[in-house]
Amino acid sequence: MQPDIAALNPHLAVHNTSAYRQFGADDGRLVVYFHGTPGAPEECAVFDRYGNENNLTFISYDRFSIDPVLKGAAYYQFLADEITAKAAGKTVDLIGFSIGGFIALQVCRYMASHVRSLHLVSAAAPLEAGNFIDRMAGKAVFRLAQKHSSVFHLLARVQGLVAAAWPGLLFRMLFASAAGEDKTLAANDEFKADITEMLKLSYSNPAAGCARDIVAYVQPWQDTLSGVGIKTHIWHGAEDNWSPAVMAEYLPSALPGCVSVNILDGLSHYSCLYQAAPAIYRQLNVASGV
Repeated sequence: MQPDIAALNPHLAVHNTSAYRQFGADDGRLVVYFHGTPGAPEECAVFDRYGNENNLTFISYDRFSIDPVLKGAAYYQFLADEITAKAAGKTVDLIGFSIGGFIALQVCRYMASHVRSLHLVSAAAPLEAGNFIDRMAGKAVFRLAQKHSSVFHLLARVQGLVAAAWPGLLFRMLFASAAGEDKTLAANDEFKADITEMLKLSYSNPAAGCARDIVAYVQPWQDTLSGVGIKTHIWHGAEDNWSPAVMAEYLPSALPGCVSVNILDGLSHYSCLYQAAPAIYRQLNVASGV
């Protein structure tokens, strides 16, 4: 059900650069994956098999390694420029998971003419757009980031130390509130090993890189959505309590390019990603006429 990241490591070593991780075909049509927060480019391994089978090249930038001095528009423009350069004049498809969906939406504003489609998976909506925060398992952390960003940055550094020394403890803390099929995943040894490794990778860079995404996310950004006209597909678990399903009900009304909303019964956050992956690659093929 989930990718075996450890087994993929030799493949990653071939394609690894300081900027991104590559999966799938060596020279296929480009698809850019925006990982979650916390998270790591290795999340994109879920698409590796589909890329190899269908001539798609999936890349995921290591956002947390980008200089934390870059914030706001400068940060989004930097990512847009990196993707545009990698695409070499061709259009790309984007996939954003969780808070990575927020980053993908912002980057779209700086490279709209180069994006063919956008897929938002378990995506987090603007907090000011509805009564979302009280339904979120991480509400205390988000409120801290909203009201006391300096204290939140300190918390992020502490989480980084925990991830380095006791990654299993951080996993248990994060998944204590797991809902739907995420409960089943959390009890799976392979999934636990994969996510524990990704948590270590997430915090292997300075904590400021991870904190930058969350601090930006909790600030108002609802007004930016009307400028994203990219053809957008939404994938969301009905039982998601990290990004509550009401967020998926809101986003289509705010995104002029939204063409489909897929609410998956019984699924939560990560379980939605694994279930949606094959359907997303089929849509990517249909869009390109494959």
